[in-house]
Amino acid sequence: MTDGGVIFDMDGVLVDSYRAHFESWRRLGRKHGVEFSEEQFAATFGKTSREIIRQFWSGVVPDREIPQWDAEKEAFYREALQADFPEMDGASELLERLNEAGFALAIGSSGPPENVAVVLKCLPAGKLIRAAVNGHDVRHGKPAPDVFLKAAEKLAIAPANCAVVEDAPVGIEAAHRAGMAGVAITGTATREQLASADLVVNSLRELDPQILAGLIASTRPR
Repeated sequence: MTDGGVIFDMDGVLVDSYRAHFESWRRLGRKHGVEFSEEQFAATFGKTSREIIRQFWSGVVPDREIPQWDAEKEAFYREALQADFPEMDGASELLERLNEAGFALAIGSSGPPENVAVVLKCLPAGKLIRAAVNGHDVRHGKPAPDVFLKAAEKLAIAPANCAVVEDAPVGIEAAHRAGMAGVAITGTATREQLASADLVVNSLRELDPQILAGLIASTRPR
């Protein structure tokens, strides 16, 4: 048994949601007559939808309309997700093994609560996740550490006893700023872009309870 926690980012970690997110942004853009390229999309990982709208469409969308655009985009995303749920390879198996080993499990996502709820419902092992923090729960998104610190608080586990599994450099930065071990999975970003992580893997199947427990122990302040 362990007294540790593992906090998972959601998109690109538990859910292979790249295509669903990109298509939902393009669908939003087409509805309102604006463009959104894949290159722009690649620069958004780890940010909230409202931050992305302000970043790329600040001259198009009045501030008062940003919440409406945000809601439309996320509704398009949830439609795509539920039509064909893209679980990340090995996600449920890893969650089950970590749970059996005594790890407390959480989600720390920049997405809205409705998205997190869909994933918890559709993910086969979603019932094992004890706590979830979404982008509406914190004032500052990644790379600020808020989302992971709040997840650790909900789990009642010290940050130093937690590991974070992320797919974006801003997420790894947030994990380190929270005082947690940071594990990066490639796909959204390259191995080189994720080099600041304590461990970089190409698949969730490369992780197990022993590896994560050892990583937490080795990065914990002496």
